[in-house]
Amino acid sequence: MTFLRYLLWPFSLLYGAIMLVRNWLYDKGWLTSKRFPIPVVAVGNLTVGGTGKTPHVEYLLRLLNGYSRAVLSRGYKRSSKGFVLANETSTAALLGDEPYQYHRDFPEVTVAVCENRPLGIDNLLQVQPELQAVILDDAMQHRPVTPSLNIMLTDYNRLFFNDLVLPAGLLREPRSGAKRSDVIIVTKCPQQLEEAGMTKIERQIKAYARPEALVFFSGFRYGNSIPMGNAQKVKKSIILLTGIANAQPLLDFLSQHYTVIRHLEYPDHYNYTLQDLARLKDILRKDHKDEVSVITTRKDAAKLADDALSVITHQLPLFYIPIEVYFLKQEEVFNKLVKRHVSSFY
Repeated sequence: MTFLRYLLWPFSLLYGAIMLVRNWLYDKGWLTSKRFPIPVVAVGNLTVGGTGKTPHVEYLLRLLNGYSRAVLSRGYKRSSKGFVLANETSTAALLGDEPYQYHRDFPEVTVAVCENRPLGIDNLLQVQPELQAVILDDAMQHRPVTPSLNIMLTDYNRLFFNDLVLPAGLLREPRSGAKRSDVIIVTKCPQQLEEAGMTKIERQIKAYARPEALVFFSGFRYGNSIPMGNAQKVKKSIILLTGIANAQPLLDFLSQHYTVIRHLEYPDHYNYTLQDLARLKDILRKDHKDEVSVITTRKDAAKLADDALSVITHQLPLFYIPIEVYFLKQEEVFNKLVKRHVSSFY
């Protein structure tokens, strides 16, 4: 533990105690938590920052194709308040970047945002009575809703059982929160992770989770670059443009295929401005001329495609890299588990 962590440790004890009391009040029924008559699948984590929630939500949306389904998020850093249903006029600023991405990539899926998740689900059922499943995005700590299936994610590179509660660490609540999970997925695993390594991690997870909780291991698979500007082919030299919690896995992947000459790294959930894009355009014009492409993430691309920014993005050699989840083993077991859970309601 670093010296700074020692200094912050008393505050972590206080915050952790508050979260333990809060969870105890929900577990004992002193604070109410609402159940719903349809499958409500929560995807979340114990950790602040990116554990890969968005690609895993998209995996579930593809898996449940054929059901009438919706995604409900709080819409982090959105400009709106209350319940907002996505439609053809929605923007990333109105919904938040991740819900806006779901809306663009899955037009057949109902997407809504609401800080009050019980109210959000009630409203979804009113506007879409035939709804068959709701996926709650980033809902691990949102106790006012009792999900029918609780999926917890933990980053292989920062496993929850090695971390500390805020502010000394990045945990939003003590490790014991893992006991609420039905499924735990270790995300961002290296493809070459061996069986012995998985067994060790699973054993450490089970020290905090319920005995019947199932543990899976997933990784990211990057697709071919998709043009969204004035070029169709990526040059050998690139500038990486990101506004996500952890761009290192993408940077490592791109470094194997391209020469990354610069990384313009913005904070997570960053809302790009015309000034940011004008700066990028100026960098390309002054320093690199026509020999460099710009690559960004799918989440960033959703915001960069906004009408207010497209006047410049269309002038840039801009591409995004799609990302999909795959399971290192037992993918069919996970798929059957989720499908069986949803079908059990009907």
